[in-house]
Amino acid sequence: MKKLLLALVYTAAALGANPSTGLAADRAEIEALRDGDLKKLIVLPERRAVSQVPFQLADGAGEATLGDYKGKVVLLNFWATWCAPCRKEMPQLSALQSELGGDRFEVLTIATGRNSPAGIEKFFGEIGVDNLPRHQDPKQALAREMAVIGLPITVLIDADGMEVARLIGDADWNSDSARAIISAVIGTEG
Repeated sequence: MKKLLLALVYTAAALGANPSTGLAADRAEIEALRDGDLKKLIVLPERRAVSQVPFQLADGAGEATLGDYKGKVVLLNFWATWCAPCRKEMPQLSALQSELGGDRFEVLTIATGRNSPAGIEKFFGEIGVDNLPRHQDPKQALAREMAVIGLPITVLIDADGMEVARLIGDADWNSDSARAIISAVIGTEG
């Protein structure tokens, strides 16, 4: 029954964008797709602008802002090398990126706080992740601006560059529920 409900809600979301929010799915549709770990996903009553504080790109390639990702749905994950739940969650984020990543969606990982580039590279190597970015927010400026109060925190950003939802703590991002939520937000945007 639950899978039928998920399929019906996903189909309704995929048929067209909600003109009142610019989202392919409205708040109620996204909430209905939450299951398992994704029950912790907090869907905002109103979308809100994300910070434009710059972060460091991997391998010293310069800086970027979240505005550089406008036009694409982003699942932004704040994490750290010392964070045990992050170690558990990162392979699931990697699997989500492998399945859904592309022109319309991207998993964006940003190590916040004291995380050396070598430590980040070692962390990814130990858990077998090679398809996620190793970006950094060493002074936690972006994390502070985005009200990151612990790690991990994952923020769902729509293609308009607006925060739609966030999840505090780790979750199974390779679950049917996560894929349905991301697919619903991607919808007909772009």
